[in-house]
Amino acid sequence: MTLREWWDAVHFLRPHWLWMIFAVPVFYLSLAIRDNARARWQRYIDADLLDHLIVKRRRRWRFRPVHLLSLLILIGSIAVAGPAWLREQPPFTEDKAPLVIALDLSPTMNAIDLNPTRLERVKLKLRDLIGKRNGGRTALFVYAGTTHMVLPFTTDTSLFDVYLDSLSTSLMPRTGKDTARALDAIESFLTDETVPGTVLFVTDGIEPAAMPALQKFTARQDQPDDILVLGVGTSVGGPVRLGSNRFLEENGRRVFTKLDVSAMRDLSKYRIDATTLTLDDDDIRWIQRRVQHHLQAIQQKDAKTRWIDEGYWLTIPVAALGIFWFNKGWTIRWTSTALAVAFVLPPQIGPTYAVGLPSILASFSWLDLWMTPDQQGRYYFQKGDYKKAAEEFEDPLWRGLASARAGDNAAALNAFALSDTAEAWYNQGNSLARMGKYPEAVTAYRQSLARRPNWNDAEANLTLVQSLIPKPTAHKKDKQEPQEEALDLPPDQTKFDDKGKQGKTTRMNVKPETVADIWMRNIQTTPADFLRRRFAIQDAKAGHR
Repeated sequence: MTLREWWDAVHFLRPHWLWMIFAVPVFYLSLAIRDNARARWQRYIDADLLDHLIVKRRRRWRFRPVHLLSLLILIGSIAVAGPAWLREQPPFTEDKAPLVIALDLSPTMNAIDLNPTRLERVKLKLRDLIGKRNGGRTALFVYAGTTHMVLPFTTDTSLFDVYLDSLSTSLMPRTGKDTARALDAIESFLTDETVPGTVLFVTDGIEPAAMPALQKFTARQDQPDDILVLGVGTSVGGPVRLGSNRFLEENGRRVFTKLDVSAMRDLSKYRIDATTLTLDDDDIRWIQRRVQHHLQAIQQKDAKTRWIDEGYWLTIPVAALGIFWFNKGWTIRWTSTALAVAFVLPPQIGPTYAVGLPSILASFSWLDLWMTPDQQGRYYFQKGDYKKAAEEFEDPLWRGLASARAGDNAAALNAFALSDTAEAWYNQGNSLARMGKYPEAVTAYRQSLARRPNWNDAEANLTLVQSLIPKPTAHKKDKQEPQEEALDLPPDQTKFDDKGKQGKTTRMNVKPETVADIWMRNIQTTPADFLRRRFAIQDAKAGHR
């Protein structure tokens, strides 16, 4: 947040307390009247004699109790008035900015001006980006002449690695490049998204025909989503590889393609920020800053979120001013002494400091003087120390959320179970899903929807988890074939086979194996083949419309 943005956002939650500031001139005026000896004695002593009896005060300034009291009133009134300039997200909305990656899979992404190719270099860069998202939800789309969703919003980095490895330009059913269609598909995907997101186009160029669509997207006043562009390639360019030793040729000469850097700069005319692929992680840090800044900017405009009361920071200078009560001639209170001791104590008294002290001091924390347990938990939560935050939180929902962020899904599940709200059941479902208990997660999501119908996030998670539950691929027979009873005949009797030439039907004891295992073994395929078939089917369906 810039200084100008901060100044525009700062305000007071309880401005009526600022009237206390007018007590400062009242104190000074009363002090001036009290110290005016001439006004008090002029009725009893002649004016000529009074001039010789009054001792004039020295004009040397010194810090006096009235100054301290005035400062305390001034700072205290501002603190109580509740200065605020940031909004606080509700605890169970996503505090990580969602990101939709639109990866260009047009043939020019096989150019070798970046080693080994543009596409392979982009895969490495996207892995680094996903790894540094810190739990942020990310979706993946690919586009060329058509647009297809590879992954919906997810935080599973391993899943991204699997699908990134399988991506190639040969997967796309149609060549070319249609950025406008990709933007339209992503915009439809983000329609029901409650958290403002960012669309990152990773491409070696945006065709001029797509510019009107981009301009229309960014010009909408109610558009909560943002667009970024990561340019891939060099200004020198390189040939386009078609195979191991084959390159795209035209009239017997290799076709070179290069990144139009000037066109990337021109995107700023449409309020679209762009950068190019770098050898270090400067581009990743730039993307992360832009994505998070966009989310915070939208949240600042959201009237539904709560303003953060920053007034508690002013308690520190108020407490520090109490030290001046030790000046000679000033009133000393033992509460001030205790306050001074609190300032010199270590932030957390551990076993080394607690030798010989009561057990209550052993668990003493400096933050306990100023913040409630939930406030301390929020402090550690914002710092990213989720394990410590879970220890401090008293609110079960916040404690569960911190435990989930710390990776302790069992503790998170126990904390969420203490509440019967829709949010608590929703987060129970998330914890159960992460633990692999999909049927129990389905039950939890249904309980959440029973308390909050038509909740998009819960419905989406319910559908996803239900798809992860393995379904039987073959129906067992209702009745087993009757087994032939073993013959128990006396030695002097003979029995003939009633089935004649058909003989007896026997069953062999083989290693038990489910039909699903056999079926899955027979249809094993790679993620690339799966995506190729899915994209072809989607393109065929779109062509029949």
